[in-house]
Amino acid sequence: MSRRKTGRDIDGMLLLDKSPGMSSNGAVQRVKRLFQANKAGHTGSLDPIATGLLPVCLGEATKLSGFILNSDKRYTVRVRLGQTTTTADIEGEIVEEKPVPKLDTDALETVLQPFRGEIDQIPPMYSAIKRGGQKLYELARKGVEVEREPRRVSIYELRLVELGTDFLDLDVHCSKGTYIRSLAVDIGESMGCGGHVEQLRRTAVGGSFDLQHAVTLADLESLSDEQRMSLLLPISAIAEELPLFKISSELAFFLRRGQPVFAPNGPTQGLLRLFTHEGAFIGVGEVTDDGMIAPKRLVKDANLLANCPAHG
Repeated sequence: MSRRKTGRDIDGMLLLDKSPGMSSNGAVQRVKRLFQANKAGHTGSLDPIATGLLPVCLGEATKLSGFILNSDKRYTVRVRLGQTTTTADIEGEIVEEKPVPKLDTDALETVLQPFRGEIDQIPPMYSAIKRGGQKLYELARKGVEVEREPRRVSIYELRLVELGTDFLDLDVHCSKGTYIRSLAVDIGESMGCGGHVEQLRRTAVGGSFDLQHAVTLADLESLSDEQRMSLLLPISAIAEELPLFKISSELAFFLRRGQPVFAPNGPTQGLLRLFTHEGAFIGVGEVTDDGMIAPKRLVKDANLLANCPAHG
């Protein structure tokens, strides 16, 4: 016997300002309960010590969450210098302490410059990467350390915000998969004193979502249901950075059945944000090598209206 739904079919995305001390999944479950939604998921976790922007997808929006997961991110981070910890952040035990060299902003620029652009990072042991079916942080908690392959990431911007006697405040714009904890450790090592993340806040995801428009759980709890619903972004906002292309309802019919379609005067490559000529959001399509538009991630017929996040 199938399990009876206890929530509502709500579709859309909420920009949440996550509080410290809470896991990303814990935050998502709180949002899900407040909206009484059947389905919810996040778009890239934040460590419990981290705060800031956590886009939460509800309902059909979860189908498109991968497009945000793959977006670049922006963070502000305080790197505490002179101390190396087991977890590369303030939650770990201090394993080494060294004196912090006296640096001015010009000297620090020389330190930061090699970390801009494409760099290789060794993922921290306290990460969710799996090795032999086990997550690295599970092995780390048992005192096991394994070799990790370096990963290529991009640091688009690395800007010094404040320089203290034993800390750095940095603004970091980076590609997906960047470990800010690894960046903090590597910068500390290059300075000869070690370092770890003391504070971390995500301020933007992609080019469309920033912390300025996010709400906290305390904000949500103080609102009425109608006010909460007004905060939801439509599903189409998730793919806002993709080129918009409109097709007829007839072509949309075939797309929904998994068939590539030919659209006259259509784009020649890439992913597309698809709408009907009537303004209904269909989902994301992809131009094939032969110029057809194939379905990539489509939303249900019942959730077509781009400006109507809730239904049912």
